[in-house]
Amino acid sequence: MRDLVYPPVIGFAKTAFKVLDVRFQLTGTENVPRTGGAVIALNHISYVDFVLGGFGAVPSKRLVRFMAKEVLFRNRYSGPLMRGMHHIPVDRAAGMASYREALRYLGQGEVVGVFPEATISRSFELKEFKSGTVRMAAAAGVPIIPIILWGTQRMLTKDHPRDFSRHRTIAITVGAPITVTRADDAAEATAQLHSTMSGMLDRTIRAHPEQPAGAWWLPASYGGGAPTPAEAERLDQEELARRAERRTKEDR
Repeated sequence: MRDLVYPPVIGFAKTAFKVLDVRFQLTGTENVPRTGGAVIALNHISYVDFVLGGFGAVPSKRLVRFMAKEVLFRNRYSGPLMRGMHHIPVDRAAGMASYREALRYLGQGEVVGVFPEATISRSFELKEFKSGTVRMAAAAGVPIIPIILWGTQRMLTKDHPRDFSRHRTIAITVGAPITVTRADDAAEATAQLHSTMSGMLDRTIRAHPEQPAGAWWLPASYGGGAPTPAEAERLDQEELARRAERRTKEDR
């Protein structure tokens, strides 16, 4: 497919990273295949993970087509960019259409980016994974490439003001390709993917040059001030309840 929008966006992002003096720790980027379809599975800790996750595929000269909330495609600012970069809108009320579109992209040899957690983790540890990632890879006959992002939560995430301060370190860890087939049990394969990415996340955090005790962006299990997974789940449920209440009021 023709890409008139994506390359300039990457160029703009690289310039912004230089201005901010972002220091990248890139590990395993050679695991992103240079040709053929693949599903990239990423952890989700910030609103800028789309940008940074795609950056992990740049050394292999691949463009990642992310599956993203449909509302982003209707926004007057982000919509033209999302459509121009050929990302895939996801309508949770009609998810099969986006699933079929992703399979079509994979069949054409594209790289599709997926966040198995489906939403941002407030604890910055991995939430429960949905099984769609492994099902998609198995149906398309393509590998899963696990990627861990770390440091993006300090820029823009839930419950905290944006902070694009300079001289930050962003880690992008790319794991070895994982093969799943239609014969594999989806639940078991999803659990294995979660375990693999949990180990990658642990190694990435421990290798990061900044681990100040009590920092809000560091998981509680590492001595940070982030909510525990249980506390994060409670906050997620409260957020969902507030959204439901707003929708009820709007429908009246």
